[in-house]
Amino acid sequence: MGALMTTPSQVSAGDVLQLIRDGRANTRADLQRATGLSRSTIGQRLDLLNRAGWLRHTSGASTGGRPSHRIVFDPSHASVIAVDLETRHARAAVLDLAGTLLAEHTGPLPITDGPDEVLDRLARWFPGLIAAAGIDAAHVCGIGLSVPGPVDWETGRVVEPPIMPGWDRYPVRERLQKAYADHVGAGAQGGPVPVFVDNDANLMALAEHQAGHRDCSAFVLVKVSTGIGAGVVVGGKLYRGIDGGSGDIGHIRLHDRPDALCMCGSHGCLAAVASGRALARQLSDLGVATASGSDVRRLLAEGHPDAIRLAREAGRRAGEVLVTVVTLLNPGVLMLAGDLSGAPFMTGVRELLYQRAIPRTTANLQVVTSRLGEHAGVIGAGAMVVEFLYSSARADARLHRVAP
Repeated sequence: MGALMTTPSQVSAGDVLQLIRDGRANTRADLQRATGLSRSTIGQRLDLLNRAGWLRHTSGASTGGRPSHRIVFDPSHASVIAVDLETRHARAAVLDLAGTLLAEHTGPLPITDGPDEVLDRLARWFPGLIAAAGIDAAHVCGIGLSVPGPVDWETGRVVEPPIMPGWDRYPVRERLQKAYADHVGAGAQGGPVPVFVDNDANLMALAEHQAGHRDCSAFVLVKVSTGIGAGVVVGGKLYRGIDGGSGDIGHIRLHDRPDALCMCGSHGCLAAVASGRALARQLSDLGVATASGSDVRRLLAEGHPDAIRLAREAGRRAGEVLVTVVTLLNPGVLMLAGDLSGAPFMTGVRELLYQRAIPRTTANLQVVTSRLGEHAGVIGAGAMVVEFLYSSARADARLHRVAP
């Protein structure tokens, strides 16, 4: 086990917590080896974390002597509210810090109603969710919100979203904090509850990576629903780009479809040809009543031949773009998720990918479908809150505020 890349005197309680949360050090002896700190200093750091209620102590397996005392992060000491906002409905949940769902609620909520109406209606769900989870409001440490558009992570604002009219650069964090205060009350420390916002594909990628692919150093998730977007995890961290625009592959233009008008205003975008919205339009033109990507998913589940044919062709068109993505990033896992991510779409992607990518780029590539399914968004939104609030630096700042 390697030591932290810092001198022992610089190892904070937050750094110790990070080692424990990552599973790299779960005994006092492990922590001493990893940090170079003395036993007494490790004890001081652990005392601070224990007083905050963030740790749990258990007895490990004995190797012939006294059983070792394992130290783990306690996911039950606080809860998060997570929301996955889609184009026509939303899913909200209360989760513990390990991503276990304690309560959830889904309902229709058209994103076209605008941010004021949508965020206020969401907040009206929160009191019932908190009660159903068996906690009180003081137990909520933060809110995570997943949205179907590009997000500037630093500001928490949606930036030029093609399918979210009225949301561009709207102060989502501040408005949801106010709505929470109006319907629930103040945060645990008496101030506004922290709110974090990110793109849906990013958060699904974070959740799926943590759930089953932590050992994959380059992971790509492609969500194909109303639109098409990708989330990228490199070295265990989300890659968001310079201002949140990473992964917006739905607006890469295809060379042969200048007739296809996209929601962004351009012509020939992948999303205008191969998304759930595009397939719904194509099926409607064939006389099949289809209004959305969820309707396409239903038709696929029923085995509708036109839906299957079009989904496979959509997968091939997406594969044209994903050849470049895979060649550039060389991921170990390419995961398909969303309404269209079933067998026909997957087959189309594989056909193009293995036909056009050079063998080296696909030799160690797994092409798979979602493990978490419809819960990936809320689990990722919850994980976003935990990753920020319990990061080394942020944890130290919070511990300093609550230290006696």
